[in-house]
Amino acid sequence: MFTLLREWYSRHFSNPQVFVLAAFLVMGLVVLVLAGQLLAPLLAAVIIAYLLEWAVHALEQRGLPRLLAVTLCFVLFLGVMLGVVLVVVPILMQQIGQLVRELPRMILEGQRMLLQLPENYPHMVTEDQVREVMGALRAQSIVLGQRVLNLTLMSAMQMINLLVYLIIVPLMVFFLLKDKALILAWFASFLPRDSGLVQVVWQEVHVRISSYVRGKFIEIVIVWGVTYLVFWMLGLNYALLISLLVGLSVLIPLVGAIAVTLPVALVAYFQWGFSAPFIHVMLAYTVIQMLDGNVLVPLLFSEMMNLHPLAIIVAVIIFGGLWGLWGVFFAIPLATLVNAVIRAWPSGEVLEQSSQPCHQNTISS
Repeated sequence: MFTLLREWYSRHFSNPQVFVLAAFLVMGLVVLVLAGQLLAPLLAAVIIAYLLEWAVHALEQRGLPRLLAVTLCFVLFLGVMLGVVLVVVPILMQQIGQLVRELPRMILEGQRMLLQLPENYPHMVTEDQVREVMGALRAQSIVLGQRVLNLTLMSAMQMINLLVYLIIVPLMVFFLLKDKALILAWFASFLPRDSGLVQVVWQEVHVRISSYVRGKFIEIVIVWGVTYLVFWMLGLNYALLISLLVGLSVLIPLVGAIAVTLPVALVAYFQWGFSAPFIHVMLAYTVIQMLDGNVLVPLLFSEMMNLHPLAIIVAVIIFGGLWGLWGVFFAIPLATLVNAVIRAWPSGEVLEQSSQPCHQNTISS
């Protein structure tokens, strides 16, 4: 048994570059698991820096110094964020408050529909089953009310954390963009000489993550904007709030679109019932999802479409379970990281061939 383990280790880890790559992967995993929550502001800053880097690079190509290009992009970014906070957030808060006030009426309407099921479908639904469902709904509503109360009590602390993030994250974004070369050189200084394999994997992952973050941001904005325009033209209530949920649903590949279908259908049904406007909203939502999945996603993520859908689902489950929303957002880039490591990892035959000339040279010398 020990002989087999020793042979397996010498076959796969005898190359120093493989050992360095494995060490960096283990260290990165340990840091993310133990300090993932603490690193959340840094991760947010890195994502925003990835979003702005392409604009900074484009300005540099036009002859602007990097500091000036970074300053212009950073000021533009702050202006856009300020506009969103002053214009979009108040409308969202208004629609959320209106939806909360409408929830009791929606709950009563849902109870009335449930009570009619035993009369309309006596062979499929019984009164006892309806009572059990209504009891479960009441229990969930009590739990939801307690959570809302807890969030209200914790709002002061959350506001303080939000204010801290609003100051720290932009500062980190600015310095990540301004001192990009210095930061990368600092990280490279910790790499040993035999780190070619690490650099190969890093280059591929860097390109994939950069394109993924930019593409995902563009996808969210396009889906959100198109959905809001369509829902607003159809007269759907809470159009901005529901369209925002539809836009954010693209963060969860293959699952988010299915999950957001329920709130879209419920809002449309409680507004119009099962009528022509309800059908129009659902048809429009279906068309938007089809265009997103079959046109927009292949255009934005063509270099990542070689991942099998099962691999994407497994990545969402694993990384989402480990790191929550961050894991879900980075599920596809992390899956490409695993794929890049697997493809870059030398096989046993390659290791033997690469080590054989070195052995011969040492003997001849």
